[in-house]
Amino acid sequence: MKLWGGRFAKGNDHLMEDFHSSITFDKRLYKEDITGSLAHSAMLAKQGIISAEEGELIAGALKEILAEIESGKAEFDVAAEDIHMNVETMLIAKIGDVGKKLHTARSRNDQVALDCRLYLLKETDSVIALLKELEETLLTMAGEHTETVMPGYTHLQKAQPVTFAHHLLAYFEMFLRDIGRLNDSKKRLSVMPLGSGALAGTVFPLDREFVGRELGFEAISANSMDGVSDRDFVIEFLSAAALIMAHLSRFCEEVILWATGEFAFVSLDDAYSTGSSIMPQKKNPDAAELIRGKTGRVYGDLMTLLTVMKGLPLAYNKDMQEDKEALFDAVDTVKGCLMVFRPMLATLTIREEEMREKAEGGFINATDAADYLAERGVPFREAHAVIGNIVLTCERQGKALKDLTLAEWQSFHPVFGEDIYEFIAIENSVKRRDIPGAPAPAQTKKALADAKKRLSEA
Repeated sequence: MKLWGGRFAKGNDHLMEDFHSSITFDKRLYKEDITGSLAHSAMLAKQGIISAEEGELIAGALKEILAEIESGKAEFDVAAEDIHMNVETMLIAKIGDVGKKLHTARSRNDQVALDCRLYLLKETDSVIALLKELEETLLTMAGEHTETVMPGYTHLQKAQPVTFAHHLLAYFEMFLRDIGRLNDSKKRLSVMPLGSGALAGTVFPLDREFVGRELGFEAISANSMDGVSDRDFVIEFLSAAALIMAHLSRFCEEVILWATGEFAFVSLDDAYSTGSSIMPQKKNPDAAELIRGKTGRVYGDLMTLLTVMKGLPLAYNKDMQEDKEALFDAVDTVKGCLMVFRPMLATLTIREEEMREKAEGGFINATDAADYLAERGVPFREAHAVIGNIVLTCERQGKALKDLTLAEWQSFHPVFGEDIYEFIAIENSVKRRDIPGAPAPAQTKKALADAKKRLSEA
């Protein structure tokens, strides 16, 4: 008979049994469920709701169950539906009627909310740790390439020269924001809902603050109906996870492009590449492509929860059982992608000469030529038009800006002098961009020092 079956005259259909059960996926919450139960039973004993001896008996049995689950000795039963009922069934089998007292002043509604919060607090810290490892790798690589010139792009067209370090530090900023979002979400995640009951609290004199302290929460939920029906904390994590994946996907797209023969900026390590079953020359960036593809999974997980929650009346509804598979999938996907991406990035071979050579083409120093005129009093809009005309002429003649003679420069505008050649040199173009946030090596070195400080404080 079901632990909740007193009101029912017959059991569930076997199809309903499987459809209704969540133990196949929520069994991974076993540790959180037992941890919460230990705190709950300790509080029941402290408050005199159960005896001290009963509390000790329950605690000892729960610890045995935890050890049995972790050693693989315990077997979960679909008929017991979920992790909560499975643990309680095991407890009753061990200590009899005393085990039935554990659920006093508690509902599966507040129990599952507690388990999910405990789980997500742990996994949020795990994701933050992985992001910090990635940030350290980015800082190390950037420190090695403060003067490695490469083309910067807009619209995937060559735009202006930058450094590889500056490019890497752009991603550092994205991932640092991701860390900030996760840290901020913990303020709303670290709220203890146990004591909310099914939706209306309980008549028993619980010490909710005691349970919160035992479990390491910063606060207790202020409203029992919200305590059991809130899944904002899951959606907030999934939103942050979706942004992490967006940043990883953008970075992977660039790695994929850089590894092509057309770009040839980097070479992927064999450990993070695969070959073709028919084309022997192929070296495919499958790790980066898979991360790019798995981004869609996490977006889907976010949309799943937003859709599940959008029309639910208060308080708990069975629809909310659908939160866990989406949450677990997002956690697993983000962690898995971060664990592969960091070493893939760290083992890239950077082709500095190729980057430098590609930075020379595509009139990437045209803005510098316009700035040259502007610095000498020519209105920038006029300077822009002059350089645009020069570029058009060079394209027709198959020349680069540096190939023009001084006479040709001056035929477009008399202000041009011999120093134009030094002014539009690629390295000088980068060095002159010497303001905070820009790619000049001197600024990049300052940015690196600041980035290290901010990461240490994150």
